Amino acid sequence: MAFLRRKLSTFILSSSKISFCSSIRKLNSITAAGELINNDAVVNSICDSFTRRESWDTLTRKFETLELNDSLVQKVLLKFQQLVDSKRALGFFHWSAKRKNFNHGVQSYGIMIHILVKARLVNDARALLESILKKNEGSSFNFSIVDSLLDTYEVTDSSPFVFDLLIQTCAKLRLIDFALNMCAHLEERGFSLSLISFNTLLHVVEKSDENRKVWKIYEQMIRKRVYPDVITVRIMINSLCKEGKLQEISDMLSRIHGSRCSASLIVNGCLIYRILEEGRVEDGVMLLKRMLQKNMILDDIAYSLIVYAKLKIGNIKCAQEVFDEMSKRGFQANSFIYTLFIGAHCRDGRIEEAHCLMEEMENMGLKPYPETFNLLIEEGCGDSEESLRLCEKMLERGFVPSCSSFNVAIAKICEEGDVKKANEMLTILLDKGFLPDETTYTNLIIGYGKIGETQEILKLYYEMDARLLSPGVSVFFALIGSFCQSGKLEEAEKYFKIMKDRSIQPSVSIYQTLSLFYLKKGNRAKALEHYNEMMFNG
Repeated sequence: MAFLRRKLSTFILSSSKISFCSSIRKLNSITAAGELINNDAVVNSICDSFTRRESWDTLTRKFETLELNDSLVQKVLLKFQQLVDSKRALGFFHWSAKRKNFNHGVQSYGIMIHILVKARLVNDARALLESILKKNEGSSFNFSIVDSLLDTYEVTDSSPFVFDLLIQTCAKLRLIDFALNMCAHLEERGFSLSLISFNTLLHVVEKSDENRKVWKIYEQMIRKRVYPDVITVRIMINSLCKEGKLQEISDMLSRIHGSRCSASLIVNGCLIYRILEEGRVEDGVMLLKRMLQKNMILDDIAYSLIVYAKLKIGNIKCAQEVFDEMSKRGFQANSFIYTLFIGAHCRDGRIEEAHCLMEEMENMGLKPYPETFNLLIEEGCGDSEESLRLCEKMLERGFVPSCSSFNVAIAKICEEGDVKKANEMLTILLDKGFLPDETTYTNLIIGYGKIGETQEILKLYYEMDARLLSPGVSVFFALIGSFCQSGKLEEAEKYFKIMKDRSIQPSVSIYQTLSLFYLKKGNRAKALEHYNEMMFNG
C-alpha cells in the first residue's frame, strides 16, 4: 500500500511537471507570435508614418520608446523597395541612423544601396557606398559589404549595375587592391564588370604609382570577353608612355608587320608580349587566339609572337614548324623572327648557324637591328676581331651597342692585349651617346694594369669618379698593383686608404701584392702589417 502511494505521488508530480513545461512552451509560443504581430504592426506603423510624410520630430516622439534593431530596419526597407517608395526608404534610413544607440548593419546598407540603384538614384547610392567604405577603410569589413550586396541582390530584385557602381566608387577612393580583389570575388559569384567600370579602374591605376597593374586589369578584361574601346586604348597608350616603353613596342611590331601599327595593335601586341615574357606561354597563346577571333591582332604578328613563345620555352623545333607554316600561308619572314632564331642558336652554342642566319637575313633585304648585333657580339663571337667588326658595323648603320654587349667585346679585346684599341672604340661610342658602366671601365683598367700603364689607369679611374660610377675591388687591385710594379708604394698606399675609406673590403690579392712588394723593398715591418691585417679580416 505504501509502495502504491509512492508511485501515485510520483505520477502526480511528473504529470504536473509535464503540464507546467507544456504551459511554458505554449506561453513562449504565444509571446513569440505576439512579438511577431507587434513587429509587423510596428513596421506597418513606421511605413504609414513615412508615407504620410510626417516630420522627423513627430516620428521621434511617436516612436520614442521603440528600440530599433537590424531585423526591424531591414523589414521596413524591404517594404519600401518599390521604385515609388525609394525616397521614403532613404528618408527612413537616414532617420533611423540618428536614433540613439543604433548603427546600421552592413546588411541594411546593402538593401538600401540596392533600392537606390534600382530607382536610378545613383548619386545617393554612391554617397552611401563612399560613406561605408571610408568608415571601414583598411579593414576586412569592406569584403562583408560585397557579400551583403550579393546576399541581398535577389531579395531586392536588383541590377548588376550595383557592382559596377561599387568598383567605380572604390576606384574614386583609390582603393585599388581592394577593387582588384573584389573583381575576382564577384566573378566567382557570376558577375562581370562593364567596360565603363574597367575603364574607370584602368584610368585610376594608370594615374597612380602602381601603373604596372594596368596590364593585369587589361588582361582580366580580355579574359572576361569585355573588349576595349577608344578610351581603353588611350589609357593603355598613356601607360606605355609613362613606362617609357611605347617606342620599344612600336618598333618591335613595325619590324614584324613592316609598317607602323595602329594604337590598338600596339596595346594588344604589348599585352601578349608581356605575358610571354613572364613565362606564361599557355595564357599568352590562349589570349592570342581570342584576339585573332575578334580581329584584335594581325596574323603575321600572331605567328611571330607564337614563334617567340616556343623559343621562350626552348622548343626551337616547334618554333621552326610555326615559322614554316607561316611561310606556307604566304606571310613574309621578318627581322624580328630572324633575330629570335639567331638568339636561340647563339644560346645553344650553334654559332655558325647564327651567322648564316644573319647573312641569309641581309640577303633577303631584311635589316638587322641593334638586338640582332648585340646577340651576336655577346654570345656568337669567338674572338676580338669579330666583336670589333660587329661593333663597327653597328656604328656604320647608326646603332650603338648595348652596354652589356660592348663590355663582352672589350673584355675579349683586352684579353688579347689590344687595350688601346678598346679604349679608342669607347671614345668613339661616348661621342655617340653611349653610357658606360662600372664593368666597362673595370675591363679597360684591368687591361692597362696587365701592361703597367699607370697613367691610363688613373685617367680611367678619375673618369669613373666624374661619371659617378663606383670603382670596385677589381679597379683598386689593378690600380694598386700597377703602382706596386712601378715601385710607387706610397701611391699604392694612398689608393689602398681611399678604398677602405669607401668601405670596400680589400681582397686577399691586394694584401698579398702589397706584402710582396714591401718585402722586395726590404720593408719587412710594413709587409707584416698588411699580412696581419689580412689574417685579422679573414
